[in-house]
Amino acid sequence: MNPQVPLWVEAVVAVLLVLSGVFVLLSALGFLRLPDFFLRMHPPALAYTFGSWCVTLAAVVYLSAVEERPTLHPLLIIVMLCITVPVTTLLLARAALFRRRTSGVDDAPPSLTPPRDG
Repeated sequence: MNPQVPLWVEAVVAVLLVLSGVFVLLSALGFLRLPDFFLRMHPPALAYTFGSWCVTLAAVVYLSAVEERPTLHPLLIIVMLCITVPVTTLLLARAALFRRRTSGVDDAPPSLTPPRDG
């Protein structure tokens, strides 16, 4: 069983997948070019997220054309990314900041709460 998919659907899916590859390539270049961990966190994460959106939208378009009805379950991928990526980013940033403070780096910002005595 090989479903016939219209040419315009294949073209849209192809453009979205190539665009996704471009975004992921930009993300990888950001990891290579940016000098500091904190600088590497945000812009590459945005490019990677845009790439994930493109792949998910390509899946929605293709599956909707194949099944001849709206298929929205691939959007769960984006929902899960929207939930997990900010939490992971926050935990990584806090761990990196803790490591920077404990190693005695001069440009590390001080803690907002005073240290406890005892």
